[in-house]
Amino acid sequence: MSEKKRKSFSSQHKAKVALEAIRGIKTVNEIAQEFSVHPTQVGQWKKELQAQASAIFDTKRGPKPEDPSTSPERLYSEIGRLKMELDWLKKKSGIGQ
Repeated sequence: MSEKKRKSFSSQHKAKVALEAIRGIKTVNEIAQEFSVHPTQVGQWKKELQAQASAIFDTKRGPKPEDPSTSPERLYSEIGRLKMELDWLKKKSGIGQ
């Protein structure tokens, strides 16, 4: 017995199929036959594209807000604090002698 492997489609392929379905020029069955997918899959990809289409326009242009946890001043102060702790630990354990 030979097992059938599942077909995996790229996101570009899925987008093409979904856009074709949204255009509505061809029937779902015609699209499915053209792209070698099941008609149910065409409908699912169409719904998914419609649901997530607004996310494309959610991002705003301009400079991205800087994360305050990565500011150089904070990082340098953290390095200084860690060096002091290391020196203190070396002194207490007798390693630094």
